[in-house]
Amino acid sequence: MIEAALIFAFGCYGLGLLLNLWRITRGPDVADRILALDTIVINVIALLILYGIKHGTAVYYEASMLVAMVGFVSTVAYCRFVLRGDIIE
Repeated sequence: MIEAALIFAFGCYGLGLLLNLWRITRGPDVADRILALDTIVINVIALLILYGIKHGTAVYYEASMLVAMVGFVSTVAYCRFVLRGDIIE
């Protein structure tokens, strides 16, 4: 039963990644593109967690924490660049 749920979840998050990629390419505004990139990071974190559940190892949980930290910093840096024109003052 868990295998079917994992396959369904992989499909849903994969579809979410494709839709976010579409929003990045067709986004009407820069803010939409930033939100799509942040949502891609969240979906990648979810896929890493699901992959860790499927294979029963804790390495993917640690990798998801690293992706979360890098994703947060990159989102903040990109927003700061859009608002101020530079990242480091």
